[in-house]
Amino acid sequence: MPWFAAHAVMYLKLREELQDHFLVWENVLLIEASSSSEAETKAVVRARQDEGDSQGTLTYDDEPATWVFAGLRKVISVSHREVGGELSSGDEATYSEYRVADLASVMKLAGGEAVDVKYVE
Repeated sequence: MPWFAAHAVMYLKLREELQDHFLVWENVLLIEASSSSEAETKAVVRARQDEGDSQGTLTYDDEPATWVFAGLRKVISVSHREVGGELSSGDEATYSEYRVADLASVMKLAGGEAVDVKYVE
């Protein structure tokens, strides 16, 4: 059965205070499914399992907070190197496309440094 990479967007919501910014995570979930629509359904169920406040112990900036599932940004079919759809070393699980201003920015990005990017998709 094929595999998919589902990009689930989660954010931290303060339970008692107004927010002037949001911490956002993009979690990539590997989902085995017979089609992209089935993968999407399974990914939503799985992502919702990450919602919550860790039984009231989660804080952000010392304020009570909770993780909220915002939605799936994309679902991508895993590109398998081997025949048969089995996961193996070297499979391309997902990808992202960016635009940057110059080659120096490419090199900084590749080195893990902060750069301005335009996300394409």
